[in-house]
Amino acid sequence: MTAEVALITGCSSGIGRATALRMHQAGLTVVATARKPDTLADLAGLGMTTLALDVTDPGSARAAVRDATERHGRIDVLVNNAGYGLSGTFEETDLDRVRDQFETNVFGLIRLTQLVLPGMRERGRGTVVNVSSIFGRYAVPGSGFYAAAKHAVEALSDALRLETAAFGIRVCVVEPGPVRTAWGRTFLDHLPTGRPGSPYQRFHERTAAYYEAIYNRTERTLAGTFAIEADQVAATIHKAVRARRPRARYPVGFLAASTLALRRMVPDSVFDHAFIRRQFPVP
Repeated sequence: MTAEVALITGCSSGIGRATALRMHQAGLTVVATARKPDTLADLAGLGMTTLALDVTDPGSARAAVRDATERHGRIDVLVNNAGYGLSGTFEETDLDRVRDQFETNVFGLIRLTQLVLPGMRERGRGTVVNVSSIFGRYAVPGSGFYAAAKHAVEALSDALRLETAAFGIRVCVVEPGPVRTAWGRTFLDHLPTGRPGSPYQRFHERTAAYYEAIYNRTERTLAGTFAIEADQVAATIHKAVRARRPRARYPVGFLAASTLALRRMVPDSVFDHAFIRRQFPVP
């Protein structure tokens, strides 16, 4: 058999880039994509196919899938990784920012998946890996909209897994905890400072300090101590792709596994007070 063809979104840095490198080293034919293809020059130099892809642009998505299919004959694996984090309180966050978050993190994922499914279904095989988060299964103050988008990814993946199993298509979700990547630095750069006279001002300041400690290691915290590297997530994605019977969900890292286990075992009131209020800033 010829090597499987894997199309990966969001490969300019972080998890997407690490996944492209790992799959390329494992012998897959990798199609690495990003909004700015010049950020992929080193991946192209290694022999990967690189394409421009803005998941929020229907035309760009169609062109990328068409180009990948024309070059390699098919797409066997889709890794939906492109996305970004939105922070802000429920009361203060502008709805346009919320729509932008869902357009990238949810509708972009739907768009790409709908484009590759017909080919996978016709061939009777394929794998879709959706990169979610521990916040796909619980939420913390200031990250409600990001968590809502990841919850949507989880629900869509569950439905898709059941809808396509009879066609030989496997669907799974990867759920990392905090990952030290450029994603984290971008997230820090876009943290809200609150509106003038905001009742949440102190919360915004504490939130900024909390994530600064995780991503820039300015202070020792539980999340910072157990933050993982992008290649750990990439290794899990590759494991899911190679598995004969992939699991529905793959938590990545000690923090993800332990907090998700705690979430399953205890009532909401206990989880809120024993974990969330002790580990995260709360207004």
